[in-house]
Amino acid sequence: MARKYFGTDGIRGLANGDKLTPELAMKVGMAAGTKFVRGDHRNRVVIGKDTRRSGYMLESALGAGFTAVGMDVYFLGPMPTPAVAMLTRSLRADLGVMISASHNPYDDNGIKFFRPDGYKLSDQLEAEIERLIETDTTKLLAHGMNIGRAHRDEEARTRYIEYAKRTLPRNIDLSGLRIVLDCANGAAYKVAPMALWELGAEVIAIGVEPNGYNINYKVGSTAPEAVAAKVKEVRADIGIALDGDADRVIIVDEKGNVVDGDQFMAVIAQSWMEREMLQGGGIVATIMSNLGLERYLTGLGLTLERTQVGDRYVLEAMRSKGFNVGGEQSGHIILSDFTTTGDGLVAALQLLAVLKQMNRPISDICARFAPVPQLLRNVRFKSGRPLEQKQVIQAIADGQAMLGEGGRLVVRASGTEPVIRVMGEADDAGLVAKVVGQVEAAILEVA
Repeated sequence: MARKYFGTDGIRGLANGDKLTPELAMKVGMAAGTKFVRGDHRNRVVIGKDTRRSGYMLESALGAGFTAVGMDVYFLGPMPTPAVAMLTRSLRADLGVMISASHNPYDDNGIKFFRPDGYKLSDQLEAEIERLIETDTTKLLAHGMNIGRAHRDEEARTRYIEYAKRTLPRNIDLSGLRIVLDCANGAAYKVAPMALWELGAEVIAIGVEPNGYNINYKVGSTAPEAVAAKVKEVRADIGIALDGDADRVIIVDEKGNVVDGDQFMAVIAQSWMEREMLQGGGIVATIMSNLGLERYLTGLGLTLERTQVGDRYVLEAMRSKGFNVGGEQSGHIILSDFTTTGDGLVAALQLLAVLKQMNRPISDICARFAPVPQLLRNVRFKSGRPLEQKQVIQAIADGQAMLGEGGRLVVRASGTEPVIRVMGEADDAGLVAKVVGQVEAAILEVA
């Protein structure tokens, strides 16, 4: 069933646009709060945000909605998304809320929720919240002494920093490492530099001067050129770039080259296997991960479980099949021993631990396998459903046959824009280009 407000990751849109307004935020707070008011204790909700200017108004509106239905609100201030998930559990909150549009431009914003166990809400719960938003919300109001109170939690930042630091192996610190850290002028601009510094590293921080409008602007994981240039300028050992809400991380080696997310996952998989931490006999990644990663893991006696694109699908597979490492090429790395969602800082700490243990350049450490030639084309169309057309279906079938069992062809529609993503990979780069080109031409012919 199509939903009016919730998308694939909470509610997201242009701040003060057609959907995401203070009025809606207050109703969302009332509706979501009503679903989590238990009645047997003072119910509490924790609210974090990134550094967008619109976060102030949405934070206030959500707080008004939650207190109106009887929940006590704890405002955390700028805080990474994974920190909100962790603090929801740590503070025994009934609900956690993050106000962020992640890697989107500053004028967008979003609202995402976490259950008491730190996991995101089910589709069913989101549908129930939508239903309540559309009702007469005055019927949800608490009265008298049942109205909630609001607090500013000044200790939340310290709680998360200590939590992140404890994920590093006990016999390791970061002394002797020069790290360039790019916080995207976003939610981690205070906590991430402090955590790395307290662990002993020399930290050169960029993207730590948010003004409400510069989140993700020419910095962060979506613009790794900034951290790469700084790494070469100061001759750092490694560069770490987070996105606006710090649930995603991109690594840059000492030469200024971006490390592919698949190589990152390969390092963690082998490290955890050797430390007897790895569960499930392998890792979870999406259909977009390189075939080279799968072959590398097979050589270690490990498996690669593939899912649809999206960190929620990775997490679902991890939970249902007993894996504790999963992620995406884009830098969403989920380590379920520590977190219930992607955590850029915690994932980076696992790589830094390997760097300290091996005492070799990060470019060497993160060259675990030779990637199989892979080509991705984004084919924009005007209207209709190209993937349902006979000639496109035939082109895809012909392409897969040409690649054979040693190659892969993945064709999927974007969930956010009128684009068909065509990805092919095989050992023969020329063949890959030919197949992808044929599928692209078939789509354009009908689109």
